[in-house]
Amino acid sequence: MGATLLVAAIVLAALVVKAAAAELREPGSGRRQWTFLTDRRAVAAGAVTALALGLPGWRQAGVEGLVWAGLAGILVAFVMGQGRGRQ
Repeated sequence: MGATLLVAAIVLAALVVKAAAAELREPGSGRRQWTFLTDRRAVAAGAVTALALGLPGWRQAGVEGLVWAGLAGILVAFVMGQGRGRQ
């Protein structure tokens, strides 16, 4: 379980570092990358993904499956929220 949490933390840290580097290059761009958290469609897609993967993940790998399902949900929400303006 320790390795799973470490890899998930590394992936999330990479997203944060990517946003921070973009913010240094162009002020305001880091904030735009994290607007997916306020986009209802992106959050809903991430939640559906996490739930859809959570149950089989729990059955196959226990808590580790839930960690990966949560990470997949975050990544789906992140991708869905990119390129969309405020509505």
